[in-house]
Amino acid sequence: MKRFIPILVISLFCSVAGVAQQKTTLPKPNVVLFLVDDMGWMDTSQPFGDSIMPLNRKFHTPNMERMAKEGLLFHQAYVNSVCTPTRTTLISGLSSVRTHITNWTSITPDRATDYKDEVLAAPAWNINGLSTIEEPHTFLYRKPLPQLLKDAGYFTIHVGKAHWGSLGTNGSDPRNMGFVVNIAGSSLGHPQSYYGQQNYGNMPGKTTYNAVPDLQAFYGKDVFLTDALTEKATGALDFPIKNKIPFFLYLGHYAVHTPIQADPRYFGKYLNKGLDSIEAAYASLVEGMDKSLGDLMDYLKKKGVEKNTVVIFMSDNGGLSNVARGGKRNTHNLPLRAGKGSPYEGGVRIPMMVKWPALVKPGTKTNSYVSAEDFLPTVLEIAGVTSQQATDGKSYLPVLKNPSIIDNKRPLLFHYPNRWTFLADEGYAWSSGMRLGAWKIIYLMKDKKLELYNLEKDLGERNDLAKSNPKQLKELAQIWTRELKARGAQMPTWKATGEAVAWPDELIP
Repeated sequence: MKRFIPILVISLFCSVAGVAQQKTTLPKPNVVLFLVDDMGWMDTSQPFGDSIMPLNRKFHTPNMERMAKEGLLFHQAYVNSVCTPTRTTLISGLSSVRTHITNWTSITPDRATDYKDEVLAAPAWNINGLSTIEEPHTFLYRKPLPQLLKDAGYFTIHVGKAHWGSLGTNGSDPRNMGFVVNIAGSSLGHPQSYYGQQNYGNMPGKTTYNAVPDLQAFYGKDVFLTDALTEKATGALDFPIKNKIPFFLYLGHYAVHTPIQADPRYFGKYLNKGLDSIEAAYASLVEGMDKSLGDLMDYLKKKGVEKNTVVIFMSDNGGLSNVARGGKRNTHNLPLRAGKGSPYEGGVRIPMMVKWPALVKPGTKTNSYVSAEDFLPTVLEIAGVTSQQATDGKSYLPVLKNPSIIDNKRPLLFHYPNRWTFLADEGYAWSSGMRLGAWKIIYLMKDKKLELYNLEKDLGERNDLAKSNPKQLKELAQIWTRELKARGAQMPTWKATGEAVAWPDELIP
């Protein structure tokens, strides 16, 4: 008889707790992060500026337009200029300045991904990414967001690109981050192939580390990678929905990252519009991603969980414009300047929307700016979960409730003491930036140069005010330096002397 008592106690506790919860609280909201890879602010027919711009007419994203009508659109959403820094910030709530994960991690452990430079050397950043255990060259973070949600009773699902840690490290496996289910997530940063006919890269004699795992059901079939991930994601949601368990879905699409491979369903129509073959293929990747968004929203509605599900749409960095695209370099995000890898707006400003029928008023927009480190505290507040771990972010739940709130008085940092690729103009190497209110300050380290822009008057960052407004420049440089030092920022070093480059305020006479 004694062995049955604990079971009876547990059953009674669960029953009483369940009744009490039903009487005092609503069901916990479900949360979906719909994360697109390398999607720029202009890569959509849904404008994120004040009006439709020329590049918006290049794309067709009806489901993004639909989400904007049904939710809240952020005009000013920011992340880091490359992927792993943003992705690790999203689940840690810590700025990449603090974690020292300032560049993308490699599929090879203990290998820095910095492009070689004759003049400057990158600092000893955490080249293996994020970890929940003691490991070399990683930032130790005991309980990432998925683990905190899992501990609070959420069913946590990861589908698609992870890219939080190098191959073989703790952070390369989403299950170590707190996900109950992991499908297709690992250390790889881009797919070997988007095509099911090519097994997403898993071909005998041709497989590389970039072959996408876990999608054997689609091998040899005419199923584009974006659709395969969507089908896997909705399939994984069946269990928590059926059992009325709150869920957190992290759907990390590999689209629209290189290789720029055409989605045959949409490719022809963009060729007919006059786009070159590379840009037509890119636009087809964007539209395939948009279809996934629509399929997911339709699924949530069909299952009756749409009202209590928060869907957050965002990209992990600005749009690719330095290399690999068709047409002229640094034009793909206009009017924003530059692109992925740069601290200018084209590299760090992203499309972002939130849909939550239970709370968010449809068809609303906000000019309150948000950043990647705000994601964790926001989701924790939505889920009613507390954590004693520090965060650099701030919950934007108040903005979801009232979009007219404008809270743009805190500094946002875009620190990149690294070199991304062989083309190093336009801030694509050894650069840093800070946004504070209407002002944006840029540091081009190799040139020992500070630039100053007023984004409210000069969204394209073309009119450098550093010389004409020295008082504002000095004030911002001092604030920026304090913030960088407070978060333990690393700086590159001059190879000739071994000395670190100057702090921003040290460049002011």
